[in-house]
Parts: sequence; C-alpha cells; structure tokens
Amino acid sequence: MRSAGSAITVAIVDDQAMVRAGFAALLAAQSDIDVVGEAVNGAEGVELSRRQHPDVVLMDVRMPVMDGLEAARRLLDPPPGVLHRPRVLMLTTFDVDDYVYEALRAGASGFLLKDAPPADLIAAVRVVAAGDALLAPSVTRRLIADFAARPATRRRRDPALRLKGLTARESEVLVLVARGQSNQEIAATLIVAEQTVKTHVSRILGKLGLRDRAQAVIFAYESGLVAPGEQ
Repeated sequence: MRSAGSAITVAIVDDQAMVRAGFAALLAAQSDIDVVGEAVNGAEGVELSRRQHPDVVLMDVRMPVMDGLEAARRLLDPPPGVLHRPRVLMLTTFDVDDYVYEALRAGASGFLLKDAPPADLIAAVRVVAAGDALLAPSVTRRLIADFAARPATRRRRDPALRLKGLTARESEVLVLVARGQSNQEIAATLIVAEQTVKTHVSRILGKLGLRDRAQAVIFAYESGLVAPGEQ
C-alpha cells in the first residue's frame, strides 16, 4: 500500500514502443509519479509487476504472447504467497473493445483510450492510485448493455445473499450507481449531500468486499438487484 505523500509508482505494459515511450515521458514529468518499468506483453508485465510492485499498471488490451486481459487476471487474482495487487488501468484503442467488460470483471479499475488527452492520462493514474474507479456513466451504460445481451445462465445469483448486509439506503444507492449515476446525480436524486453519497458508496464497497465502483455495477446486476433495461 502506498504511503501518504509518496510518489505513485507506475508500470507501462504495451507492445508499441512509441506508446510506451510517450506515456513514460509524460508520466515521469509529473512530480508525484514515478515510472518503475516497461514491458512489451502481458507475460512480461506480470513479471515486472511482481518484481517492482507498482501502484498502478497501465495495461494494453491487445498484445502478443499474453493479452492484457489474462495479465490483469493474473495480477488481480495472484497465486498463494503473492500479496501484491496493483491497480490495473486498461488501455484500449476503441471504447467498444470487447475485452472491457471482462477486464472490469477481472478487477481492473477502469479503462482509458490511447488517444485521450495527456491531462486525462495523468488524472486517470491519480484517480486509480487513490482507489477510485475510472468509470464514466457512458461506460457504465455500455457495461449494462453488454450484460443484458449475455445469456441469463451465465449470471451468478449467489451474490444476492450478500445484499442482505446492506441497509435500505445503501441498496438504494447501489441501484443508482448501477444505473450509471455519478455521486452528484445520486445526491440530487436522493436530496442528500454528495459527501453522504460518497460515504454510502464506501460502506457498500466495504460490506460487499468490492474494490471499486466498477465492480459494484457488475455486482448489482449479477446479484439480481437491478435488471438490465430497468429505469
């Protein structure tokens, strides 16, 4: 776990040398970010992460040898004895990449387009390092649409039992999160302070054992709390 005030350590995993060099130069220029290594495929990325223990791994989706999805799974669900779990930020060329949903299910903290403005990349690293998910409402809606298209037999119902630990208000907040509302929008809907919403979201994640907002969205649908198509 990163100590307060220390620099955010980042590893960059991408098979394109120019992408790696560009991202590394941009991030290394920030006083609060240190780039601790680069890798050209998922397998090397996993090895690098296990060796350097970065706070955040920028992971390309499509790579030879091992793609970013499999690498993310190995980093976020490591074998016994491996304690380090970095935050994984997936890098995609298109925002409709088929791997986005599965990457988030695997535990990735979000995704970023490779052609995003430099300021967005820097902000994304800081957001993810702080423990938040980089998941805009538009992305949430795509996840919902993708989930709705999947066979019902693939949706797990066992998480429904864990919902019983939530208060009525927390369940209400989780529904709104799953529908793609931001904290500000939820606050307006429930007529409460935005900080109150943040507190509810934090408690929901803690009670359900979820890493971030991305996993909360998926959990809400897989538990049956919210059904695709509901408004």
